[in-house]
Amino acid sequence: MRETRELRVCVVGAGTRFLSGISYYTLHLINALACHHRVSAILMRQLLPARLYPGWKRVGKNLTHLKYDSRARVFDGVDWYWLPGMLHALALLLDERPDVVIFQWWSGTVLHSYLLLALVARLLGTRTIIEFHEVLDPAEAKLPPAQAYVRLLAPLLLRLAHGFVIHSEYDKKLLHSHYKLGQRPVALIGHGPYNRYHCSGEQREAIPASCCNLLFFGLIRPYKGLDDLIRAFDALPEDEIDGYWLTVVGETWEGWNLPATLIERSRYRERITFVNRYVSDEEVACFFAQADALVLPYHRSSASGPLHIGMSCGLPIVATRVGGLCEAIAGYDGAILVEPEDLDALQDGLRQARVQRGKRYSDPHSWEHTVVGYHTLFDTLLKERNNRNGSKSYQRV
Repeated sequence: MRETRELRVCVVGAGTRFLSGISYYTLHLINALACHHRVSAILMRQLLPARLYPGWKRVGKNLTHLKYDSRARVFDGVDWYWLPGMLHALALLLDERPDVVIFQWWSGTVLHSYLLLALVARLLGTRTIIEFHEVLDPAEAKLPPAQAYVRLLAPLLLRLAHGFVIHSEYDKKLLHSHYKLGQRPVALIGHGPYNRYHCSGEQREAIPASCCNLLFFGLIRPYKGLDDLIRAFDALPEDEIDGYWLTVVGETWEGWNLPATLIERSRYRERITFVNRYVSDEEVACFFAQADALVLPYHRSSASGPLHIGMSCGLPIVATRVGGLCEAIAGYDGAILVEPEDLDALQDGLRQARVQRGKRYSDPHSWEHTVVGYHTLFDTLLKERNNRNGSKSYQRV
């Protein structure tokens, strides 16, 4: 009978110095897997020179108190210029000799580091997985040099992978349209919930108490459609406006100042709260606790962190039928889906949200579902290797 041992899994992804939704996802995935396996993590600390980052003013600020599971061995981290951090990361790989390495992909800034780590992992006989959150960041996709760089080097990274993870059929088709994946498995694994926020009883700015406080939350970027929401809000009749309040919380990226201009010029400016920065976990909790509905008027989307926060809070959610958003919100009873870039449809969605004010819904997602999906992929990738090499099979905790 073949001897069994604990599976060793290494997650490579975003650290918290350049805090983003991918930082939170990486942390949650590490913690979820650590409940079942021996987990290590290699985190990208300095993605690029800080002044080139859209949110450079808050780089390194302590905006989250989330902690990695004490059972995980975490190295934070690797800088874009490699030395000395990359040497420590390679030493960790050599010491841990993981069975599987999972690379979190979202930005071309990590491509050269991922290439080296993936190559070393392959030389160690490790199965490598790339989990895609974006085929390419929307801002990078607009920059010809960044596009050319990723187009040149990304195929090299993908050749080193044994399997892939995406969050929706939409992303699966997009991935196949960009890269030749052959017969390697592409697993559709759902995004886990962001259920870390707990806040109760904070006094809110929205008045009167009976009005519906509509929350837009997240980075302010052209594809997020915030300008559509402001225009739809501004077009509400005067005899209805007392039933609504709009709260906008987010950091402006890509110089997208149109939403800020529309807010300042709105005829209902006094009924809009605008917090134009990246907020701490405590503030996030309070803004969602004070909200009656979340509004996501995206023009395109692969995934959405704010969506998963909203579902974890049980809020009614007005979302557009775009990309992977429809699949992510499927099965959530509080979903109000509208057509993208359609102000009349969006306005109707806001009215439906007001009717549902005060109702709360169950989130169909869980990190255990995510881990089960990964277990299935691990089984597929390791079965052939173990049979061929006579390796020890693994057990789950």
